[in-house]
Amino acid sequence: MDQADAVPIGELLDERRFLLDLAYWMLGSAGEAESVVEEAYRRWYGLSDAARAGITAPRSWLAKTAGGICLSRLPLPDLAVDPPDERAEREAEGEEVSRVLLDALDSLTPAERAAFVLNDVFGMTPRTVADIVGRTEPECAALADRARDSVRLHRSHPTSPEEHDALAHAVRRACVTQDAELLVSLLCPDATAFFDGGGKVRALARPVHGSGPVARSLLTLLAHRPRTTLATHSVNGRTGLVTRYDDQVAAVITLDVADHHVTQVWAVLNPDKLHLWNQPPG
Repeated sequence: MDQADAVPIGELLDERRFLLDLAYWMLGSAGEAESVVEEAYRRWYGLSDAARAGITAPRSWLAKTAGGICLSRLPLPDLAVDPPDERAEREAEGEEVSRVLLDALDSLTPAERAAFVLNDVFGMTPRTVADIVGRTEPECAALADRARDSVRLHRSHPTSPEEHDALAHAVRRACVTQDAELLVSLLCPDATAFFDGGGKVRALARPVHGSGPVARSLLTLLAHRPRTTLATHSVNGRTGLVTRYDDQVAAVITLDVADHHVTQVWAVLNPDKLHLWNQPPG
């Protein structure tokens, strides 16, 4: 290794963990994830010295390579994914993956799963997702939207509009008053939050899991600042939350509810997706 290739050990380990998480989310198997990461690094070192030197973002290159390997190991894009016969036990330490969410992902087609995982779980840019999945950016956006709907359906149960409305107002009150205890009580223990920045804003790149971490992430995101407001608003036919900076919508948050608690939080911060919210009325 040339001295210019030297990388701090912490960065190396973080990179490997990132790739393992990505492969695990896409394939649902710790053993398969290890194999994918091993193959990605084999391809990296199979490049010439000049080719490696020309790659300005090695982690991005490795992530794209690992994603492509994962996709090649899934069935054809138009076939449904069969649930694995046995799911490998996840490592006890440092594991961030929700078993509930992985179960939901098993119902997706490979292309839907790839688009959802790469976009919502790892925050990759639309162009990168399109390159890995082998489809256009609009097609990948449609795949991710269908995947989100499937995941929501898997975790949500019919809730009366009145109950959903009351819970949304309670979440808003907890966020406005920065009442962490109240917010945690409104979330189910295995709640998950997704933050869609679309690569256009510095949003959290990975989902947050667990009532405590979800509450902290929401309170941080929605902390009161000058010129910002947080209000309840109809979002996709149900009461959600809308944050404005001056007159511009900065975030739209939808809540999935089951058993009197919020199960999933979907925060859209991507300016492209908020475009219609910021259109002048008329």
